Amino acid sequence: MNFKEKIHSNALLKLIGEVAGDTETYVVGGYVRDLIMGKESKDIDVVCVGSGIELAKKVADKLDGRVHLNVFKNFGTAQLEYDDKEIEFVGARKESYRRNSRKPIVEDGTLEDDQNRRDFTINALAIRLNNEGFGDLIDPFEGVKDIKRKIIRTPLDPDITFSDDPLRIMRAFRFAAQLGFDIAPDTFQAITTNKERLKIVSQERITDELNKLIMSPDPAYGFNLMFHAGVLEIVFPEMANLHGVSVIDGKGHKDNFFHTIKVLNNVAAKSDNLWLRWAAILHDIAKPRTRRYDPKTGWTFHGHEEVGARMVPGIFRRLKLPLNEKMKYVQKLVRLHLRPIALVSDEITESALRRLLFEAGDDLEDLMTLCRADITSKNDIKVKRFLKNFDKVEKKLRETEERDRIRNFQPPVSGEVIMEYFNIPPSKLVGEIKDEIKEAILEGKIDNNFGEAFELMKKLGKEKGLTKSKE
Repeated sequence: MNFKEKIHSNALLKLIGEVAGDTETYVVGGYVRDLIMGKESKDIDVVCVGSGIELAKKVADKLDGRVHLNVFKNFGTAQLEYDDKEIEFVGARKESYRRNSRKPIVEDGTLEDDQNRRDFTINALAIRLNNEGFGDLIDPFEGVKDIKRKIIRTPLDPDITFSDDPLRIMRAFRFAAQLGFDIAPDTFQAITTNKERLKIVSQERITDELNKLIMSPDPAYGFNLMFHAGVLEIVFPEMANLHGVSVIDGKGHKDNFFHTIKVLNNVAAKSDNLWLRWAAILHDIAKPRTRRYDPKTGWTFHGHEEVGARMVPGIFRRLKLPLNEKMKYVQKLVRLHLRPIALVSDEITESALRRLLFEAGDDLEDLMTLCRADITSKNDIKVKRFLKNFDKVEKKLRETEERDRIRNFQPPVSGEVIMEYFNIPPSKLVGEIKDEIKEAILEGKIDNNFGEAFELMKKLGKEKGLTKSKE
């Protein structure tokens, strides 16, 4: 590859090189890796021998107000936001570590020092931007070869690399899943040796890498590597506990760990929604807690969807995931993930369809995506049969929604109408009347309209000893 031509054709990198002048300046890391792999990268890391902040300021001046500059003096870095790109500038540095912390002691250094501190050979590549040697590739650890071989390997001794900064363990799995690369045997062995060091890393940083892995094209591969390295039981024990098959009287159940990562990949093939992927991860999370053996029926996991939904907040809290609507969304999908398949029967009632529409609301399509992904079997005929059943369910749901408009509905008679009609203050009684009207609509006893709901309200009020306001 002609790097000189590639860099010269990039107006921004060419400008950075011109501004740098005689200051040794390089584009490094992921941008170079992606360039070699023929991928587009919007994040650009620039290293110079000197002050990265000063170089960033000079580049910002040349761009004449078309750029937003952020300076982080404590870290010696600066970031430019230009068009849809983020360019980070830093001075070349040398790092050393203390045993009880992954925060390095930082000193000014050379390009060689900077490349030595990189996590993997594929990220230790640099291309010179300034005058002398413009476009030259500096690859001291044969990173290009590792890209071609699809190998993740550390530049220096992997034991020291992972002991110094254990977050690199999570990054190894993330890059494996993102790029489809294998982890070199000695690098993988060092991960298993140093996995306990992850306990000194903040949960936020671990979860950030976990989310990037989950959003990769093949998250199952990353989780599989984590499991076999013994890392999953440290960072996500509930998921690791899914592994294993119990056998009694010759009867076993499927391995719920491998089933879960298959479901995750099935969802990933259909959606880039991080929280839908989390629902796939957690949909069977309570199976180890609910596993029972019955001599007649074999293995059961009764109520695992409800127990799993109750586990979601605790898992989100521990992993430092957002305790907001995202969590409630995941909780809802975990709780409802068995409901659609129960609607396959021709004898299913209209009220059951209405209830699912009401409870799923705007998330019905995502729920159906999860349910379809949950069909995993080596028997293709069985999978096709189940998917056809889901086609029937979706058809029934569409027909019911078109007729009854149940999704996200609120009882046509509001609390204000009830209070005004009976001249009563806000109370538990108002809520009871609203709930009974809602139930009547879901059960199909009355239609979803104001007139029928209002008549039922009057009847319910009378039964509860209420009378119309005389105004």
